[in-house]
Amino acid sequence: MTDTAASRPDWHGRLVLAGLLLGVGTVAMVDEVVFHQLLHWHHFYDRSTTAAGLVSDGLFHAFSWFATVASLFLVGGVLRERAFWAAAFGAGWLTGAGLFQLYDGLVQHKLLGLHQIRYGVELAPYDVVWNVAAGLLLAGGVFLWARTARLANSAAG
Repeated sequence: MTDTAASRPDWHGRLVLAGLLLGVGTVAMVDEVVFHQLLHWHHFYDRSTTAAGLVSDGLFHAFSWFATVASLFLVGGVLRERAFWAAAFGAGWLTGAGLFQLYDGLVQHKLLGLHQIRYGVELAPYDVVWNVAAGLLLAGGVFLWARTARLANSAAG
């Protein structure tokens, strides 16, 4: 952490938010590219026609880019102020990635049934791996977030 970042705890929040957005954008992009486009396992919305699934994939892809670009604008502002702190940004990234993956696995896959990870196979192993990975990302992010927040608050006063 730079001296400037230590003296301004508001930068901690901005960096965590930037990381959250990039974490969401990254996991959404990986999901879209790998599972939707390359493997053809599912679309974002599989409860209609293939055309509707493709449109939903396009909207999902746009969402992931919006989150990524918004993150980069936030990071750019912090970099101009010479207050970038990789640990705070990483805390946000891990938290955002874990939150989005857990939301996808529990809400989109199970609660709403928008799509499943894969069709025509036993889902339990896929669900376990998907949600455990999400939980590990989220736990790591929350731990690092709490640690960096403590450091930022103690350095600021």
